[in-house]
Amino acid sequence: MPEDIKFRHYFVDEAGDLSFFNKKGRIIVGQPGASKFFMVGVAQIADPETVTWELNALRAQLMTHPRYKGIPSMQPEAKKTAIAFHAKDDYAEIREQVFELIQALDVKVFVAIRSKVEMAEAAKANFKNLGKKLQQNAIYDDLIKRLFKNLLHKADVVQIAIARRGKEAREDALEQAINQAQENFEAKWKISSSSSILIEPAYPSQVAGLQVVDYYLWALQRLYEREEDQFFKPLAHKYRLIMDLDDKRNKGYGEWYSDRNPLTLEKLRGARSK
Repeated sequence: MPEDIKFRHYFVDEAGDLSFFNKKGRIIVGQPGASKFFMVGVAQIADPETVTWELNALRAQLMTHPRYKGIPSMQPEAKKTAIAFHAKDDYAEIREQVFELIQALDVKVFVAIRSKVEMAEAAKANFKNLGKKLQQNAIYDDLIKRLFKNLLHKADVVQIAIARRGKEAREDALEQAINQAQENFEAKWKISSSSSILIEPAYPSQVAGLQVVDYYLWALQRLYEREEDQFFKPLAHKYRLIMDLDDKRNKGYGEWYSDRNPLTLEKLRGARSK
């Protein structure tokens, strides 16, 4: 393969859930077991092989440390930290070490966020007026299209690893969503993209980059769900774009956070006070 071929490596995961209603049709957003927000994130990693090596080396070191020997998530049979880092499951001291490691990696993160309350209210109106039910996969695929609209034309070969949603791979639907993102970009800028796109649904234990994007999403989720910014702050400069699609105080398409408009806890609180 010619050396001048340019590659881009993207890793995709989600945070939150898509539970909206109980069996009686009442909105349960924000109640135990139902998050307030749903987000999909993309991590662009310059050197996935180095990231894999560093995460594996850290895990091997932690697995032999006497302090963590008795931790349930570190037991191989638990199939948690012993096979892959996962911010929700990892022991607090281990999570801190993973955060220190990923801060030093060459990573750029892009996230699209939906408010589940806003989606639930819209879903109730659509069902009442049009008889249409809310489709969870449609929400996910829409965020995929938004995230990749401007990311697919920057390399000859674009490799995308997407965390499996439960037991679903949904390669065809994901490929359709990403192809639509590419078409949207071409239509907007009146150009033709020749990028070759390779999509790989995978588990985090198989692809280290998915463990990285999981941690970035967990930190952002804690900011949105609990108004805790101690995990987000050290990573803030790595989030290149955060699209808060339902915060329409200033613009109809939502609030976009970037270097020009950095996301802070104070801004989120301002949005919720309106």
